[in-house]
Parts: sequence; structure tokens; C-alpha cells
Amino acid sequence: MKITVNGSSHDIDAPEDMPLLWAIRDRLKLTGTKYGCGVAQCGACTVMVDGKPQRSCVTPLKFAVDHEITTIEGMDGAEYEAIQNAWRAIDVPQCGFCQSGQVMTAVALLKEKPAPSDTDIDNALAGNICRCATYVRIRQAVHDAADTLEA
Repeated sequence: MKITVNGSSHDIDAPEDMPLLWAIRDRLKLTGTKYGCGVAQCGACTVMVDGKPQRSCVTPLKFAVDHEITTIEGMDGAEYEAIQNAWRAIDVPQCGFCQSGQVMTAVALLKEKPAPSDTDIDNALAGNICRCATYVRIRQAVHDAADTLEA
């Protein structure tokens, strides 16, 4: 199967029902996308599919054909830079395991709602679990990133 990940085309020799997560991690060696729960409940495996957050642990590889897949390694743009800078400025990550999924979802939120409310942030990130419980810092970082983009 031929899939496009981070702007590059890749031939993947794998079963079409293989989860996209394993194709990304095991076949393409892009390990920023994490395996957490395997049932689309934790958000650690979040990637962008045509610019929208998608759980790659339950997405069959065949779904990726004819779609643009972006992993954390391929992220760029103003929203991503603002989120990345805000994350660093207030030390959001502790263990860091959930952070790629959190960042992917936060970037998608800022693209959709440039000035999100607390409720917008909480709703958008509700499916991303942080075992270290840095939710207050995550929310603040999204607000800080939004403020940076407004300036």
C-alpha cells in the first residue's frame, strides 16, 4: 500500500487492517506517536488525517491510502510553533508520554478556534489522558499559544 506521511510517499508492505499506528512506528520508524490504550480512549496515538486529529491505534492502514497523514515529527506552522513554545515556557510535560497527542489535538483546536475558551479547550482535549495530570498547565499553554497568535 502507498501512503503519504509527513509529505512523503511510502510503500508499506503490511496487512490492510494493520493499525496505522504500527505502520507509523514499526515500518516508518516515526516513534513520536505513542501506543497507550489501543482502543482510542487515551489520545497518545493521535495523528492528523487531512488536518484533523485521528486515533491511529484503531485506524486501519487501508484508511490512510489517499489521505495526508501528519505525525508529530511532521508538524509545522504558526499554531504548532505557538503551542510548542507555550508548552516549553510553562513546563507542561512531566513524563511526556501523552504530549504528542496533546499537542496534535491542541494545534487542531487553535486552527478551528483561534481564541478558545476553557470549555473549548476542555472539550477538545477531553479524549487525551495525561497520567501526570498536567491539565491545568495544558489549558494555560493553549491559552498562552492563542494569545501569541493574536498578537
